[in-house]
Order: sequence, then C-alpha cells, then structure tokens
Amino acid sequence: MIKFFSRFASPFRLSHAGIMGMNQRNIRYIGRYNDRRLYPLVDDKLKTKLIAQQAGATVPELIGVIDSQAHVKRIHHMVANWPGFVIKPAQGSGGKGILVVTKNHQGVYTKASGKTVSHIDVERHITNTLAGLFSLGGKADVAVVENLIAFDDSFSGFSYEGVPDIRVIVFQGYPVMAMMRLSTSASDGKANLHQGAVGVGLDMATGKALKAVQFNRPITHHPDTEHDLYTLKVPHWQQLLTLAASAWEMTDLGYMGTDMVLDKEKGPMVLELNARPGLAIQIANGCGLLPRLRLIESLPPRRYPLMPDDRVAFSMQHFAGQSTQPLSPQLAQTG
Repeated sequence: MIKFFSRFASPFRLSHAGIMGMNQRNIRYIGRYNDRRLYPLVDDKLKTKLIAQQAGATVPELIGVIDSQAHVKRIHHMVANWPGFVIKPAQGSGGKGILVVTKNHQGVYTKASGKTVSHIDVERHITNTLAGLFSLGGKADVAVVENLIAFDDSFSGFSYEGVPDIRVIVFQGYPVMAMMRLSTSASDGKANLHQGAVGVGLDMATGKALKAVQFNRPITHHPDTEHDLYTLKVPHWQQLLTLAASAWEMTDLGYMGTDMVLDKEKGPMVLELNARPGLAIQIANGCGLLPRLRLIESLPPRRYPLMPDDRVAFSMQHFAGQSTQPLSPQLAQTG
C-alpha cells in the first residue's frame, strides 16, 4: 500500500499526510493495543459469532457446523430446507474458502453467477476447509454453514453477484475510518479489494460515498453494473457505527477492523472482526489514518469510558468529510 503512495510522494510527504504504513500499524497500534491472548476471539468466526451474540449484536443465522471428515456428507441434509447458504472456514482470512450458494432448489446448488455446483464439489470444498487449505497458518479447521444474507435494497446495482460489506476501523472504541467493499466480476463476487473488488470511502458523519477505487485506481462507476458510485449512501449509518464501536467492549481489542453487512430485514449485522485489518482503507478514503488515531490517543484519560453511542457522536463530529488533514494534490487525485 505504501509502495502505491510512494509513486506519487516522498516518504516525508506521506508522513506529513498521515499515511500509516505496515510497520507503524504492526508495532505502534496492533502490538501496543491488541493483547495476543485475545486473537482467538476474532480469528475464529464461531467464537466471534458467540461473543457478538452474547453482547446482543445481530449476526448471520448459523445453520450448522461440520467438524470432521466423517460428517461431510451431512451438508446436503443440513441445508435441505434453506433456499440459500454460505459455507466458510472458521479460521479463514481475506475471503478465502467462502462458497456462496444463492439458490438451493431440489438439491441443485446455484451460485450468483448462475453456475451450478455439484454435491461432490461442495463435499470437496468442505474437505479442503477441514484440512486447513483456507485457514490462517494452514491449521485444521471446521466448516461454518450460515444462512444467506439478503442485502439491503438500497445497494442494488452497487455490487456484482456478492453481498457488499462495510469495513470500519475501530480504535479504542472509536470508529475512525470506513469503507464499503463492492464485489465485481474480477473479484469473482467477493468483497476483496486485492482480488478486484471496489472500495468506496465513506464520510464518517453521513455514510455517503467520498471516493471509489479499484486496483488502487480511482473510478466513478461500478465496472460491471455501471452504477454511479458517488450516489452511494449507507442507511442506518449511526446504528451501524454504534455496532462497530461496541466491538471494543465485545473483545477488548484496542485496534481492529469490524466487517458488517446490512440485511434488508434485520438491519446492521456483525460479519467478522479482524485484529490485523489491512491499510487499503486509506486509499479508498484518500487520506491517512494517523491523524485520527493520534487525536484519539491525545484525549485525556477518563475514569469511566464513554458509551458506544457517545464515541460514535465524537467520531461523526471530528472525522466528517474526507480528511482531518488534507492530502497533497497528488495523493488526493490518486489515493
């Protein structure tokens, strides 16, 4: 990510613009504010789901779990009465190993692309999941089967095949930067920026689009649907930010990425939590994280922490617009 910015500005100007690099993230924020003992809470999606539910957060409905090779064939009975479903590794990362079936009719599994997936293909996918093919460190894993999310109608035309999600960086309980990730044909329907998804920077005050990028380059319209990305606005924005902010109480992690979706019936839902969130969100927003993080660090200590809704109000006031500190013209045009 820094290599991308360095094509347009010197290291001094990057620092002046508040762009955070990988070493700063790892040492200054993740290493300092995240206790490694807490990582299993977010590295395992089943544990994340449990702590989120215990905190009263809404999460995608769990259909079942397959934890051994002897139970792989149970998947077909497990999903028999579900019109759609998602299979994901409990300890996966970066969208790897996620199989989305949008239509399940009479035992025929169909993906959003219209392609069908055979029973044998599904069983093989689960076998690979159990073997750790998609997991952090290649560890043996379990397959989590969840209900398909029906994303909010306000996002129609903004995403290709897959479900759009919202990443919010939360620091010391304060949401500091957000983007929406929109799947494309290049990303194979997955909301993964490195695979070609579109990242849309969001105004922390309103949830409106600030700018959009694909493969680190600015765009104005979705490459597949041709929808104007600058008309995007996330509904239930304050409620969504409050849910993101509450992840601090859920996990005690000081620096994290919260991934959420908007279900048309259930509203904002916690999808995943990440103790090592990437830095591409700075490119999507066209500004750096450091000024915002430093502002939070400069706040005087409190005997009792603010409640999530109060922290959200602070962020909406102080981080409105594109940047707390303007980028250089080169970065503003290309970031």
